[in-house]
Amino acid sequence: MVFRVMITLYNKEKRILMNEPLKVALVGAGNRGTVYSDYALVEPEKMKIAAVVEPDSFRRKHAANKYNVPEANCFSTVQEFLEKRIKIDAVINATMDRDHIDTALPLLKAGYDMLLEKPICLDKNDLYKLYEYAQKYSRRIMVCHVLRYAPFYVEIKKRILKGEIGEIINIQTEENVSYHHFATSFVRGKWSNSDVCGSKIIMQKCCHDLDLITWLKSGIAPKYVGSLGGLMKYKPENAPVGSGLKCLADCIIENTCPYSAKKIYVESGRWAQYAWTSIEHLGEDLTEDAKIESLKRDNPYGRCVWHCDNNVEDHQAVMIEFEDGSTAVHSLNGGVPKPCRTIHITGEKGELIGNLEDACIEIRHPDARKGYEYSSEKIDINVSRDMHGGGDLRLVADFVQTINGQTPSISSTNLKDSIYGHLIGFAAIDAMEERKIVEIEI
Repeated sequence: MVFRVMITLYNKEKRILMNEPLKVALVGAGNRGTVYSDYALVEPEKMKIAAVVEPDSFRRKHAANKYNVPEANCFSTVQEFLEKRIKIDAVINATMDRDHIDTALPLLKAGYDMLLEKPICLDKNDLYKLYEYAQKYSRRIMVCHVLRYAPFYVEIKKRILKGEIGEIINIQTEENVSYHHFATSFVRGKWSNSDVCGSKIIMQKCCHDLDLITWLKSGIAPKYVGSLGGLMKYKPENAPVGSGLKCLADCIIENTCPYSAKKIYVESGRWAQYAWTSIEHLGEDLTEDAKIESLKRDNPYGRCVWHCDNNVEDHQAVMIEFEDGSTAVHSLNGGVPKPCRTIHITGEKGELIGNLEDACIEIRHPDARKGYEYSSEKIDINVSRDMHGGGDLRLVADFVQTINGQTPSISSTNLKDSIYGHLIGFAAIDAMEERKIVEIEI
């Protein structure tokens, strides 16, 4: 193992000296994997996609063409990739949640540093196992908690570190998921049924928010977790009169329904990366007729939202107490008209309030002068309209810099630092199912 590390360090120093880009293997060429890999197109002198590992032949070929990867460096499994022993510096692991551990462990053992999509894994035992592997084989793992890199949250972190509101007493965060997003991902889509995808929604969707809470607490361990929630809205008994099983096949209220598959996916063009997966083999320039025909037949995104096999919660609240006595509450609200993430932090000296989508933060302090109650500073943030508030490619840039030996950014998502948020999520699942407060033992 020591010899492998020495060789890796030698190769890194040689590559940096010769000003060569970081050579990365993309493992899992779905939506998130290609979003991260696009950094190679934006900054080709810093990163190059040199291999693609993807079981779906269409997506494998599509990624290979997009990133100019030779066919010899394209594989359907991690095992095939490892057997070829091609020269790679690091890996982007963007496989589905349930596949993270089975793909990550052999890659770590083979000596590759890794950018790993969230959630890290499906339970705390695998979480500890992955951490042990990373330590045993001296590998770096950065987790795709992209919101840490959004300018909005970076500014909040900086203000807290400066002590502008004092020690944190309470954090309240809220994630409001739009009706079309929730219907697409968590009713009709890949993360709608935890028995199939492996992840509960509090981990798949809200591990961003739980990670932000622990990141803002700067390493103070969570101690107790409680949680309540459930599935109330998207159930057969709530189906409106006149609804059918498929929007474009047997529904007589489709033209007035906000969940109309035709309105969301065809007319508005939302969520194309998911909606047309079943017919993506027909090419990138799909006709409207082809889309409508697929929604009428076997396309899962054509199903009525009240008649799907979904079982994940459409609302959930998580309560946390940390070792220092401070608390936090996170609320998930699925199916709202306007999507947004909000935050309210109460400190010993003041408070901070913000809304990610409105790109505004307000800091308030008590002010007892006559005619005043508090003083206020409003901070407008230049938020990118890219996914996750502009955090996606900033994350990859930090990964490349870290692997090259540069100082990680303030947002660094190393594995050890990402564990607390996941432990809260796993505890929240147990707390909700068992209706009790769960103590986190670290």
